[in-house]
Amino acid sequence: MKFTTVISTLSVVSLPALASVTPVKRAASSDVEILNFALTLEHLEVAFYSGGLSKFSQSAFRSSGFSAEDRNRYEQILEHEQTHVTFLTNAIKAAGGRPVKPCTYSFPYKNVEQWVDISYTLESVGTSAYNGAIGAFKSKSYATRAGSIMGVEARQSAWINSAVRGENPWNTAFETPLDMNQAFTLAKPFIVKCPTSNVRLPVKANPPLTVGKAVGGNNVALTFSVPRGVGSKPLFAAWLTGTGTVFTRITNKQTKVPRGLLGFVYVIITTSGNVVTDANTVAGPAVVTFPFN
Repeated sequence: MKFTTVISTLSVVSLPALASVTPVKRAASSDVEILNFALTLEHLEVAFYSGGLSKFSQSAFRSSGFSAEDRNRYEQILEHEQTHVTFLTNAIKAAGGRPVKPCTYSFPYKNVEQWVDISYTLESVGTSAYNGAIGAFKSKSYATRAGSIMGVEARQSAWINSAVRGENPWNTAFETPLDMNQAFTLAKPFIVKCPTSNVRLPVKANPPLTVGKAVGGNNVALTFSVPRGVGSKPLFAAWLTGTGTVFTRITNKQTKVPRGLLGFVYVIITTSGNVVTDANTVAGPAVVTFPFN
């Protein structure tokens, strides 16, 4: 059974072997700030799974073509995310920080199938966020813990996409890292309002990007706003994968989709054709998924 992704807004050239994977030049964040950002994402996941499991019974899962066992596994995923929240909260307090509290969220699902699709997106983005955070920690202990959580997020993503959605359990031989701004850009559409008492984190969401139906070798339409200051600079679409970043030139808000992309891919609009930084990002990332043969 195959399903279509419901979040495309989160949504020739061969892939270079182990090319530069989305290098980012930005001021280093403190370990507590990184932990609090991870807690921000974990709060979101807990709210998502709690809400969906409260709304959809085992009967709803079965009538949507899923199994009662699928729902049982999702309950276990919720327990994992709750454990992550507890660990991060305690770690932040132990370091003298103030843990962020949950926000108010809105998730655009109307049925079990849409909820499952969003769960795959959240787990994949969570994996990428932890992957990007590992190298930013000054503490080896925090980096090790982040790697441990990343492994669980990746297993959950693999289970959802293979056992539940009937598609491939992995993307490439390597996971794709995201920095905090990139990950927050994908999380922000779900966040309605956060407590005013929450500490301000050094993150900002990039302008949104929507990618049309992407097929390797074909042109695809890109929807985004060009900010002031960009002017007539050439623009590029950066296609982020675990094995490297591929750049394609944008003309009239269209670009040719690289051939050979597989699985879960991030797309970012930049003013550079060879490196992705927060400074040269125009919009995105968006998420695009490519089928395996």
